[in-house]
Amino acid sequence: MTTDIAMVIAAYLLGSAASAIVVCRIFGAPDPRTVGSGNPGTTNVLRVAGKLAALLTLLGDAAKGVLPVLSAHTLGMTPLLAALCGLAAFLGHLYPVFYRFQGGKGVATFIGVTLAFDWRLGVLFIVTWLTVALVTRFSSLAALVATACVPAVTWTLGYATAISAVFVVFVGLIFWRHRQNISNLLQGTEGRIGQSSSTPS
Repeated sequence: MTTDIAMVIAAYLLGSAASAIVVCRIFGAPDPRTVGSGNPGTTNVLRVAGKLAALLTLLGDAAKGVLPVLSAHTLGMTPLLAALCGLAAFLGHLYPVFYRFQGGKGVATFIGVTLAFDWRLGVLFIVTWLTVALVTRFSSLAALVATACVPAVTWTLGYATAISAVFVVFVGLIFWRHRQNISNLLQGTEGRIGQSSSTPS
């Protein structure tokens, strides 16, 4: 039990390391929380620091989801605990203790969690995101649709109801963090991919 709790805490602390802020400092760019959309995520880093910085941010955020889940699997922990470690890392990204609980929207970290938990979930997410993004040109809508599919797929793959419930929590949190994007989509004011005014996901 002590090891399980320690793993969850460590996952949260890892998730609290803000890739966007660290990368922007390395590149001599402004703190992404103070410019552009104010979101410390890949799209805003792309806007303020360029493509390489954005790629490093994406990989860093995804790694925060991969490492705790993969570690739990490697240590022989239950799938439920692995999912909870992923959720802890995700919460760290959203509400980082090192940055006054002001984090990103969590999509890249969620992708990392799904890939490490079951690669089929990760592939499903990426394929769904790409399909919706190509058709609609809305990054936020693509992220929301892809996220919403995951809990049902965990159930379809035969995972316990408790695990599907954990992924429902992910969905709720991502939708909450994208509430402004959802409002923009409903009002027809959400920027499309490639537009400088696009609100990042």
